[in-house]
Amino acid sequence: MNTKALVFDAYGTLFDVNSAAEKCKEKIGDDWENFANLWRTTQLEYTWLRSLMKRHKDFWKITEDSLEKSMSVYGVDKGMKNELLNLYKVLSPYPEVKDVLQRLKKQNLKLAILSNGTPTLLNELVKSNNLNNLFDDLFSIEEVKVFKPDSRVYEMPVKKYNIKANQITFLSANTWDVSGGGNFGYNSVWVNRNKSKFDLLDYKPKNEVSNLTQLLDII
Repeated sequence: MNTKALVFDAYGTLFDVNSAAEKCKEKIGDDWENFANLWRTTQLEYTWLRSLMKRHKDFWKITEDSLEKSMSVYGVDKGMKNELLNLYKVLSPYPEVKDVLQRLKKQNLKLAILSNGTPTLLNELVKSNNLNNLFDDLFSIEEVKVFKPDSRVYEMPVKKYNIKANQITFLSANTWDVSGGGNFGYNSVWVNRNKSKFDLLDYKPKNEVSNLTQLLDII
């Protein structure tokens, strides 16, 4: 790989989006995981729909809207809303994340996050997990006011680092995001944590890993 920058998606790639609900699973009940999955699915659907409608709301407001819908569907006590939202601000990273980032930091590569999250959310996420000294940049879509997979999002690191798109290795657990970055010109790597099948979106990544540790063997 002719990699000059490693760019990571945040939600689902570095940080476990289900960890907020998991910490409340005793209160939510046996359906906590289905509830968490609906919250995430609705959140993503709202980002795509708002981009298409040109009715932008920032990711935090969308997270709140999608939570309200999911709580209604599963009959979750509405009094838990603030607790769940506060836990979402400090999602847990996957176990290998910190060690891998520390090892990559020694390789003289730019390390960055490229995310739908707001700058405030991203800063709180990395600081709460003691990762803030490992990233050169936290790119938020709020700079362009449109969500992934719009090409204007993927263009941000290219402009900042003054490099070609194919000199960026981009990692995401979301197949639509891998395809979005790949179709833009990134060398996209799929972080397939759940042994899923890849979507048919005009891009097939050359590399697939089951966790970030495997990235060390291909970078």
